[in-house]
Amino acid sequence: MTDSPSVAVVVGNPKPQSRTLAAAVRVARELSGAEPDLLVDLAALGPALLDWQDATVAGLVAEVGRADLVVVACPTYKATYTGLLKLFLDRFATDGLRGVAVPVMLGAGPGHALAPELTLRPVLVELGASVPVRGLYVLDASYDDPAAYADWLDRARPVVSSLLTRRTGAPA
Repeated sequence: MTDSPSVAVVVGNPKPQSRTLAAAVRVARELSGAEPDLLVDLAALGPALLDWQDATVAGLVAEVGRADLVVVACPTYKATYTGLLKLFLDRFATDGLRGVAVPVMLGAGPGHALAPELTLRPVLVELGASVPVRGLYVLDASYDDPAAYADWLDRARPVVSSLLTRRTGAPA
């Protein structure tokens, strides 16, 4: 059976429709060749993230968990990801992410360039995701510059594409 890979984007920026969202959608599009099937801008969920009985959040967790590719993006806050993203990720069981995950973080300067690897990658692995490529760190000021992504995409695209093809039977 050949299905197109399902692609989800999760954005942990407290500001809706942020640069982080734009960066995450760019990465998802570049890696999959299509628009994301699911876009979770956590800022739009607000207090629902604090309600463990909220059906909307539970549904989003289930959808993200089933996705073949999940781009998880966040600004760098105090050298790590935001509490907003933590609230969402805390909803997942240790086998809750079943696909390929890609950590993406934006920051004001190069001093936190290892944040995706040191903070976001480990939690995605703990939740069951396969994280086959280095996390991507993009400077805020360059979020809309294709050159900021080019080298990383050249290395990541073949690896992610191969895994998605194996997972779904369809070329990514």
